[in-house]
Amino acid sequence: MSEKAIQDYYPDEYSHCYGCGRLNEHGLQIKSYWNGEESVCKFQPKPYHLALPGFVYGGLIASLIDCHAIGTAAAAKYGAEKRAPGTDPPLRFVTASLHVDYLAPTPIDAALELRGRVKEAKERKVIVDVSLSANGRTCARGEVTGVLMPESMMSKTQTVAGKFSHEKLDQCHKVV
Repeated sequence: MSEKAIQDYYPDEYSHCYGCGRLNEHGLQIKSYWNGEESVCKFQPKPYHLALPGFVYGGLIASLIDCHAIGTAAAAKYGAEKRAPGTDPPLRFVTASLHVDYLAPTPIDAALELRGRVKEAKERKVIVDVSLSANGRTCARGEVTGVLMPESMMSKTQTVAGKFSHEKLDQCHKVV
């Protein structure tokens, strides 16, 4: 398993996602690790991630599956191109499709483990299967289609990131 999380290789301008952005201090900041075949993420839900007393909110589960799969897609693409993660040009994926099957109630007091495997990989698209388990029991499965971030989105993100400093982000979070 890699020592550095996939998301830690994302350039700063692509690190603001609520689920996986290391620069989003109010986000989940998930960490996914890749071994060349499979990705693994461990996440401990907070008490406020609840749907009903004792159980995790389904939206959190979907977000975890989504962001873990997108990180997995990036790691797999770097591997397919025989490049080290984080090398230029950056390979940043976005979600084209997300499907989640909820199989069992997910306890809020258990560490969650996500495992991702590439189902299909093409030039600009990667499909990832993800399982989410708690206490050794599979609680949800997802399939995520990730596509390479379009150039128009990348250039806009770089422009906005330059104008939208962390200080301004902090101000927005205080307003909300």
